[in-house]
Amino acid sequence: MADETKLYKAENLGSGTFLISKPKRKKAKTRQTQLKNVRRGSRKG
Repeated sequence: MADETKLYKAENLGSGTFLISKPKRKKAKTRQTQLKNVRRGSRKG
């Protein structure tokens, strides 16, 4: 699982500019966060 493209990496492009690459979230994780996240305007839930 040590694939270079899927690891956290920050590349300095000079003058405070960074090119940041990070691994994508798992499908299960995105679903969990959406379920837990209470959006504004919705009734208490």
